[in-house]
Amino acid sequence: MGNDPGWGNRNNDGPPDLDEIMRQLSRKLNNFFGKSSDNNNQVPEPASNGLAFLPIVGLIVIIWIATGFYIVDQGSRGVVLRFGRHVETTLPGPRWHIPYPIESVTVVNMEQVRTLEVGYRSSEGGAGRSKELKESLMLTDDENIIDLQFAVQYNLKNVEDALFNNRDSEQSVRGVAETAVREIVGKSKMDFVLYEGRDEIAIQTKQLMQSILDRYNSGISIVNVTMQNIQPPEQVQAAFDDAVKAGQDLERQKNEGQAYANDVIPKARGTASRLLEEAAGYKLRVENEATGNASRFEQVLAQYQHAPEVTRQRLYLDTQEQILSSVSKVVVDQKGNSNLLYLPLDKLINASNPSPITLNSQTQSVPSTSSSPNPVSNDVDADSAARSRDVYRNRDRENR
Repeated sequence: MGNDPGWGNRNNDGPPDLDEIMRQLSRKLNNFFGKSSDNNNQVPEPASNGLAFLPIVGLIVIIWIATGFYIVDQGSRGVVLRFGRHVETTLPGPRWHIPYPIESVTVVNMEQVRTLEVGYRSSEGGAGRSKELKESLMLTDDENIIDLQFAVQYNLKNVEDALFNNRDSEQSVRGVAETAVREIVGKSKMDFVLYEGRDEIAIQTKQLMQSILDRYNSGISIVNVTMQNIQPPEQVQAAFDDAVKAGQDLERQKNEGQAYANDVIPKARGTASRLLEEAAGYKLRVENEATGNASRFEQVLAQYQHAPEVTRQRLYLDTQEQILSSVSKVVVDQKGNSNLLYLPLDKLINASNPSPITLNSQTQSVPSTSSSPNPVSNDVDADSAARSRDVYRNRDRENR
């Protein structure tokens, strides 16, 4: 208070003198820009000098107030900090806060999907990628090492947790991703991880990552986990390819064997079914023939009991007819006086089917021309058949 030249002129009960305050401010500005005044020859400044400085101060205040306006885009949130302490989270639209240094605002995009690469890094422009073996190499349940690369897509679901509970969101997601995938792969077999379990491992990794992040209130939401490449280490890649090829050959041979079985088994079943049907038909035919023969024998027996002589002669003729119908034969007339017989051996040898040859008393032969297996030749007439019966009857009488 001793340094204030106008302190003694103030009325302790009244307001401060604005003109005096403006003169002091003008004097300080002049000293700051190198303008000095002689303290011995002070000239009272008019009150208009202080009033002329007011528009400049007002313009500065307006510009300072205008710096507090900001716009929050759709899908984003504005986090307002007052002296570093969170006081408000604003929604999309035009907003205002007390300008710096009292308050500051951070606009965070909540819907932006961020991609994190684990086990590899893509070069700028997507021309290639480099491996990160410390992240990609991991051990399976059957103690085999695999090289697994995957990508994680995530966004934010709580802006306060994402800003104040995480020092670095990307590093948090990376650490949780490595932890989750190593735990799942460590409980799985190598073949399951390499082939049929790729999609299932991705789903389980996403669920486990989300569970860990929610446990730490990270405010991060996992959108998707995509498996990029899963393979054995390069040092054993050749041996592994040979093993895979052998497995593929095994599967191919199994498929070929199954296809052959599918082709042969139905045919065998069809053949077996056909043989069974033929056997059943043969059985039925034999049974019917046996039944018919038995019935015929019973009928012949009944006739034999009534006329034994006639029935016996009839059976003899029928038996001779049945026997002679299946062999080559020569019929000779014994009543003739000729002693020279003509035997057609060439016809008997070349004949494809047995046919009867009839010779009369003049040594003339009549070969059969029928191709059908007829038991009696078509050239033998009814008279010849009658004479043959008479011959047999005469022989029977002579024997008696």
